[in-house]
Amino acid sequence: MSRVLLTGGAGAIGAAIARRLLADPRYDVRVFDDRATPLWMREGCEIRDGDLRSRADAQTATNGCSVVVHLATHAPSGPEAGAQPYSVIEHENAIHAAVIGAAVEQSVERLVYVSSAAVIERAEQLPTPETEIRDCPMPRSPRAFARLSGERYCLAAREQHGLPVTICRPSAVYGGVASAGGAPGALPGAGEPGVESLIGELLAAALAGEREFELIGTPARTLTPTHIEDVADGIVLALSSPAALNEDFHLAGTRELSVAELLRLACDAAGADPAAFELRTGAADDPEDQADAPRNWPSAQKALDVLGWEASIAIEDGLARTARSLAEASDGRIGMPI
Repeated sequence: MSRVLLTGGAGAIGAAIARRLLADPRYDVRVFDDRATPLWMREGCEIRDGDLRSRADAQTATNGCSVVVHLATHAPSGPEAGAQPYSVIEHENAIHAAVIGAAVEQSVERLVYVSSAAVIERAEQLPTPETEIRDCPMPRSPRAFARLSGERYCLAAREQHGLPVTICRPSAVYGGVASAGGAPGALPGAGEPGVESLIGELLAAALAGEREFELIGTPARTLTPTHIEDVADGIVLALSSPAALNEDFHLAGTRELSVAELLRLACDAAGADPAAFELRTGAADDPEDQADAPRNWPSAQKALDVLGWEASIAIEDGLARTARSLAEASDGRIGMPI
């Protein structure tokens, strides 16, 4: 049996991965996170907490684990987020140094680093293959830069110490309702590292029957949404596949969609009238929300060729599931419009 460590495993993506691993008798799961965990996770997983910026805590987390799935990040939310670009980068780099360093010292069989498609936010080749990361301009947003920094830590550890690594870049992840320990009714993606908050906000607005939505950027800006269940499937395939060793993969849905198209689909999922919405452009407090990239369209062809993975949940079905979950979890605070 392989023991798998999920750093940051109490989040939405970590919880989806943990469910899959717990259903497979080949795996024993340890979750290391300072956030609250739900009952099912406490019953099925070994739960530990601490500060992953500390090398000692990172060593404790990795001790006895053969595989590390590194999800832990630093994502301040709310009005203060845009005022903390240094803290985002400094905090996350400290986590990477400690966790990846501990993985080297523990000689783990594989480290799977969960990055983000945001690292290719300035890519010129569309759809964007994995090879573009070598020539793509550096991302401007602090969080995307911090994610890219984690990739570079992984590659350096592989080159210098022979650490076996696999890098996964999920694209515009949506689905679920809140982090594993989140409050009932929380918006999908609200303050959740790695999850696209815009999609949850569009759904919540449609469910509530709002008539105006403040948008950062332009309605023509595009995303390639990927349901969280598909993302979790891809990461589990990547951690177990011999062919994935020392490779990187985009985990992206099948359709590039503009924000305007996403609004229409969100309204359809919520039973609302998209014609009743007014998209209003607002100013961004957070520099990363300025939407430098007009298009984000990663190619998932490599994941299909090497892992046999492709997104299976159509955006219409995924949004409908998310709308139902959000309406149920809100306990009446957000309801389907009549």
